[in-house]
Parts: sequence; C-alpha cells; structure tokens
Amino acid sequence: MSTQRVRELEKKIAELRRRIPPHSIPPAMLQELDELEEQLDKAKEAEKQG
Repeated sequence: MSTQRVRELEKKIAELRRRIPPHSIPPAMLQELDELEEQLDKAKEAEKQG
C-alpha cells in the first residue's frame, strides 16, 4: 500500500464523519467507518514495512 492509499482512506473517513448525524447514527455508517479505519491501519502498517 502506498502513501496515496493512506491519504485516500483518511479522506474517505473524514467525509464519512462529516456525514454522520449527531444522533441516531445508522449502523451501516458505523460499519463503514470501522471498515475504513481498519483498512487505514493496515495501509499504515504496510507503509512502515516498506
């Protein structure tokens, strides 16, 4: 994974967080956020390893 992928995931996470309503968060949005954050963690780890 590249630095570009990390930036892309960070952007998607930020956009999703802006769309999440303050109350009654749809479960699908939380699941998407969890998945994106997991992908971001993996991308950052892969970037560290070379």
